[in-house]
Amino acid sequence: MEHALPVFFALVLAFGIGMYVIADGFDLGIGILFTLAPGDTERDEMMNSIAPVWDGNETWLVLGGTLLLGAFPVVYSVVLPSFYIPIMVMLFALIFRGIAFEFRFRASRFRIVWDWAFCLGSGLAALMQGMMLGSFIGGVAPAAVSGGGILDFLSGFAIASGLGTVAGYSLLGATWLILRTENTVQAFARRAAPWALGLTLAFIALISIWTPLIHQSIAHRWFSMPNIFYLSPVPLLTALLGFSIWRAIPRQREERPFILTILLFLLAYLGLGISIWPYAIPQSVTIWQAASSTPTLIFLGVGTLIFMPIVIGHLGYAHWVFRGKTTSNLYGH
Repeated sequence: MEHALPVFFALVLAFGIGMYVIADGFDLGIGILFTLAPGDTERDEMMNSIAPVWDGNETWLVLGGTLLLGAFPVVYSVVLPSFYIPIMVMLFALIFRGIAFEFRFRASRFRIVWDWAFCLGSGLAALMQGMMLGSFIGGVAPAAVSGGGILDFLSGFAIASGLGTVAGYSLLGATWLILRTENTVQAFARRAAPWALGLTLAFIALISIWTPLIHQSIAHRWFSMPNIFYLSPVPLLTALLGFSIWRAIPRQREERPFILTILLFLLAYLGLGISIWPYAIPQSVTIWQAASSTPTLIFLGVGTLIFMPIVIGHLGYAHWVFRGKTTSNLYGH
């Protein structure tokens, strides 16, 4: 049990992060695309497409932070001080974005201000998330140990990861709009999606090449024999999914681009997991070294088994109730 519990919580935490990236990714993506929409009516419809679910999607962010603190306190103690600036910028961006979401529908003279607040808050939150991921992959260490400072998260690799996240969320947002809207908004989304797809694939390729260059152990895992034969389907499937999304964007089956984009994200996530396993902090601390004591993990496990189905059921029910196409005057706005 002592060996299995950290693996269980690593999988639960990975599931929660994956759910957050997909669930909050498409509504952040809509915010990123917001000011590019043709007009005010189209922006109303874009907002209404996520109005019933956007705040609930961020439940996964809270869940992930709580599980990280409880199950892997070593990682929490390392990551939080190293990422003070991007975490605070992300949180303020999410708060400002939420305020803009509520105020925009009631504004008249300054609606354009709230449009840009919603857009910039979404883009900045996505950028910070990607930069933290890039810095995490690159390797983080406590400032007291590394001798570094709070700006150590800044690097070319982290910036590339941040921009790739912005592009990927834009793709999720565009394909969500293809699924949930009609007429001019859907036409706008079909125009935006190929550009977002191209940028997303370009950044996936860049980061996939860059990562083994900065970590020899990751390069050995992917390119040594016989691993290269076992793992080669991952990049091949990524290319195939990218082509399939591009083919699906202009076609009538409106759900396919969004579903395929989710699969693209999950495949990229799988590639990340293959690269860093079994480390909780890449190349320095394993999940067993970072885990809490067995009694603590058992206590957390009971709570997780109770509350995780409730969270999944609640969000699934919300999406089911508000399924279907969205209009600009839905939900009383």
